[in-house]
Amino acid sequence: MRIRITHDTVYRYSTPVRALIQVLRMSPLHHEGQFVARWDVRAEGDLRLKRREDWYGNTVHALSMAGPVNEICLRATGEVETEDTSGVMRRTVERFPPALFLRGTRLTESDAELAAFAADTVSGISDPLERMHALMGALHSRMAFDTGATDVVTTAGEAFKSGHGVCQDFTHIFLAAARGLGIPARYVSGYLYKPDEEEQEATHAWTEAHILGLGWTAFDPTNGICTTDGYVRVAVGLDYLDCAPVRGSFKGATVENMSVHLKITSAARSRT
Repeated sequence: MRIRITHDTVYRYSTPVRALIQVLRMSPLHHEGQFVARWDVRAEGDLRLKRREDWYGNTVHALSMAGPVNEICLRATGEVETEDTSGVMRRTVERFPPALFLRGTRLTESDAELAAFAADTVSGISDPLERMHALMGALHSRMAFDTGATDVVTTAGEAFKSGHGVCQDFTHIFLAAARGLGIPARYVSGYLYKPDEEEQEATHAWTEAHILGLGWTAFDPTNGICTTDGYVRVAVGLDYLDCAPVRGSFKGATVENMSVHLKITSAARSRT
């Protein structure tokens, strides 16, 4: 499948800020099942983006700007060729051994209730791959997708207790549960092509678990499936903070407002 993506992010400030810094993780990489045909990341105006790689091998663009700044507009756009690999990831950038991804973070904090849920879900299942499929299915059934129930600082335990959340929360819960079961797991950010929903409000998130003898395998607990050729993988990390499309800070007493416009289409369809 050839997927075309246009991702616009606009920050507006109620009063001009004196300076700002932004770090962008919005660029997909080549790996088996994913070929980046073309990709461009830019900031509107006379701004230069510095490209580098982070410690996980993700592509990062950084910018800094002296004020006064009223608004900043960021755009990522391009086309990616994808193939369905049944969720099995090969030829990805790997900087660390899988054991690193057993490490917990504040956002993937578990609790006794979540740990018990994970243990009960995989009870009697010895095969690690089957365990992760069971965990994904159980979370998909238990959790309700709700854009108003959580925010970017909600922990896995908090979201699990509420029973509601967005893809970030589903992913953090899966990470907490898998790591608690001794299986390395990592956060993945990216895009999801939906044939009936070209205009979307946000990027997507899912997980990869390291299965002994198979390698990194992608599970999407939000949708209850392993990844397909509709997924475009962008960045990996221990949690959302390692993979956020845009993170930054500014100087000044102001109110920041962010708006996102995301369009994901089939490139073949868009040409007809």
